[in-house]
Amino acid sequence: PSADDLADEMEDVDFDDEGTEEPDAEAWETEDDEGVEDGMEAQDDSEVTFSLHSASVFCVSLDPKTNTLAVTGGEDDKAFVWRVSDGELLFECSGHKDSVTCAGFSHDSVFVATGDMSGLIKVWRVETKEEVWSFEVGDLEWMEWHPQAHVLLAGTADGNSWMWKIPSGDCKTFQGPACPATCGRILPDGKRAVVGYEDGTMRIWDLKQGISLHVLKGQDGHQDPLTCVASNQDGSLIMTGSVDCHAKLVNSATGKVVCVFKMDSVAPKTPAAEGEEAESNSVESLGFCNVMPLAAVGYLDGTLAIYDLSTQSLRHKCQHESGIVQLLWEESSAVVYTCSLDGAVRLWDARSGKMISEYRGHSAEILDFAVNKDASIVVTTSGDHQAKVFCVQRPDR
Repeated sequence: PSADDLADEMEDVDFDDEGTEEPDAEAWETEDDEGVEDGMEAQDDSEVTFSLHSASVFCVSLDPKTNTLAVTGGEDDKAFVWRVSDGELLFECSGHKDSVTCAGFSHDSVFVATGDMSGLIKVWRVETKEEVWSFEVGDLEWMEWHPQAHVLLAGTADGNSWMWKIPSGDCKTFQGPACPATCGRILPDGKRAVVGYEDGTMRIWDLKQGISLHVLKGQDGHQDPLTCVASNQDGSLIMTGSVDCHAKLVNSATGKVVCVFKMDSVAPKTPAAEGEEAESNSVESLGFCNVMPLAAVGYLDGTLAIYDLSTQSLRHKCQHESGIVQLLWEESSAVVYTCSLDGAVRLWDARSGKMISEYRGHSAEILDFAVNKDASIVVTTSGDHQAKVFCVQRPDR
C-alpha cells in the first residue's frame, strides 16, 4: 500500500476510544518517564521548551529592553536567539568552533554578543540578524556589556581584561596578574569595573584611564580563586565570592573590606577515603537585594545564606539538596531565585527564609538562568540540552 493508502487507513482508526481504557493510558504515561534520570522528577512546570541545542546549554540572557528574546549558548558550539513566548528561532549566531559559554544583549537590545571558550567573540545586530564585529582573544572566562553604552568587557585566562567599543572595535586592555581573570562586573556608574582573579586578588579598574584604583590581595584578598563578584544598586558596595568559602563585602570608593562572611561547611569534615575527594565547598553565586539591606550567597554544598548588611550577620540559611549554581534577586522585592544541580528553580522569601515555590522540568542540572524585569518568567538552561521558560506569577502580587 502507498503512503496515501496508509494515511487513509489511519484516518479510519478512532483513537479516542483507545485512551479511555485505563491500562493503556498508564502504559502511555510510563514511556514518557524513561528518559528521566534517577531521582529527577518527570513533572514539567515549564510553558515553553527550546530544544535546538544538541548538547549542554551553558548560558542564557534576556534582551533588556523588551524581555521578549533570549540568547542561549551551548557545548554544541552554537548560540541561538529565540522568542521567549513560543520558543521560535529568530537566528543562529553561527561560526563558533568551541563551546559558547558567554552570551548577552547590549543595554538597549540593539546588539547581541556571543563568546566561546577559545576566545572568539562575535557581535550581531539583532534587527538585521547580521554579524557586525568579531575578535579573538585568549581563552575566555567571562564577558559583559556596559550598562549604558555599546561597550563590551571580557576577561581571559592570561589575566587580561579587554574592552571594546562596538561596532568600531576600538580597544583597551587592563593587565591583571599572570593568572586567569575569573570573574568581572562593570559597576553601575559605568566608569569602573571590578575584576576577580585566580590568585585570590581583586582589582577595581578605572575604565577611562585604564588604571587600577584599588587592589585587594594578601589578607584583604581571598586565599583561593574568585568565583563571582556583584555590586549593590548604586555601586557603593561590592561583594566577592571565592573557592575559599568566604564572601567579602568591600567599599568600592575606598577599596576597604567592610566585613567577611564565612561559612563553615555544613558537612563535618570527615577524612576522605582513598581515591575519594574531600568534601569541598565554595561560593558559587551572590547578589544584593535592591529593596532591603540584604545580600544572598549561594554555596556549592547547597546552602543559600541571607546576610543582613546593616548588622553584618547571618539572617537565614536555606538548605538545598544539592549545590547552588546561581542566584538572582527580583528587581523590586526581597525574593531571591536559586537554580541548582538537582534541576529545580526555587523562589525564597529573604525576609522569612521560607521557600515560596519550586519549578521543575529539567532532567539534568540547571547551568544558568535569567529572570525578566517584572519577575513573571524565568528562563533556564540545562545539561539536558534544553532551555525552558517558566511562568512564575505569584498569587501574592
